[in-house]
Amino acid sequence: MTQNVLTITELSTYLKTMMDRDDLLSSMAVRGEISNYKVYPSGHHYFTLKDENSALKCVMFRGSAMSLRFRPANGMKVIAMGRITVYPRDGVYQLYCSALMVDGVGDLHAAFEQLKEKLSKQGLFDPAHKKPIPRYPGVIGIITSSAGAAIHDMLRILARRYPITQVKLLPVRVQGAEAPEEIAAAIRYSNAHRLADVLIVGRGGGSIEDLWAFNDERVAYAIYESRIPVISAVGHEPDVTISDYVADVRAATPSNAAELAVPDREALSQQLDGFCSAMISNLSGKIQSARRQLGAFSASAALQSPESYLKLRRRDLSYLQDRLSSAQLRLIQGQKQSFIAAAAKLDALSPLKVLTRGYAVVSGENGSLIRSAAQAEIGQTVSIRLNDGSFRAVVSQKEVAP
Repeated sequence: MTQNVLTITELSTYLKTMMDRDDLLSSMAVRGEISNYKVYPSGHHYFTLKDENSALKCVMFRGSAMSLRFRPANGMKVIAMGRITVYPRDGVYQLYCSALMVDGVGDLHAAFEQLKEKLSKQGLFDPAHKKPIPRYPGVIGIITSSAGAAIHDMLRILARRYPITQVKLLPVRVQGAEAPEEIAAAIRYSNAHRLADVLIVGRGGGSIEDLWAFNDERVAYAIYESRIPVISAVGHEPDVTISDYVADVRAATPSNAAELAVPDREALSQQLDGFCSAMISNLSGKIQSARRQLGAFSASAALQSPESYLKLRRRDLSYLQDRLSSAQLRLIQGQKQSFIAAAAKLDALSPLKVLTRGYAVVSGENGSLIRSAAQAEIGQTVSIRLNDGSFRAVVSQKEVAP
């Protein structure tokens, strides 16, 4: 029996040919968990898909990888589409992956959650960064498609609610590959030229693919960096995009965004009517009070008969003058009596008063009083003062009482 002997290359080529002819292997989907995920500088992605018992090497070339909407990661459960064949050089079979999606959810949902987590960690959703919407905007900028129904709804509502505001439309594409960059550029342009007091960024409803431009991080960063307050108005109420999280205010619909951007002129009119009524009531009250005061003044004696009023005031003044004069006289008389009493007390205590009764004051040569015989010295010259004069004497004898 003759047995064919093949080289390794021939065997690998044969197996590759057999696998390439297999319809199942040429287009199939494989479910597994990513491990050993690597991206090389060439742009090619290499990873392994595994389940509980087996592993499959996979490669996704740069051209296919560019269409990925999410970032694959180790541990992620995915479904890989492509073809399985042998790589002749290594003699192993592997999956050449043309598309990749997250198992259980779509790749758009996975991309949304990944970007949401990334931007949240960077603080783009922080409420402290939110800017207030001006209460009475003079200019409103709308960044949306000029051909969609959303712009017509917003213009109609703005004209009805607040017709004095000026509206500037910055038309952009709102879906497709070019849409994110156009939307972000329009936001930056509005800020660079300060075109509006508030911006409305959005579009009408659609599928998640239609709304995907508003889940782009370029748009998110442009909204976050905007100095002009931004209202996000994307799709219908259940639709939530990254733009909604970053914007200063999220509107349920484009029509709702127009309502949030401006006040209602009917409500303003009612408010102004209320202010006007309050002012009229307040002014009427002041006028009535002034009239009462004027009536009181006009009924006063001073205005009814100025001459009689002056006579009455003159009489009152004369009466006050008499009271003041009487009080002054009583005060002077009282002070005089007090003075006389004090003078009498001083006179009674005066030493001169004692001398009139026959007493004398004896003092030494230095003027010091001699109050007792013990103070006098024999031969001492003393001065003796009487009521009508004084004389000098020499002490010749003294007697001191025992």
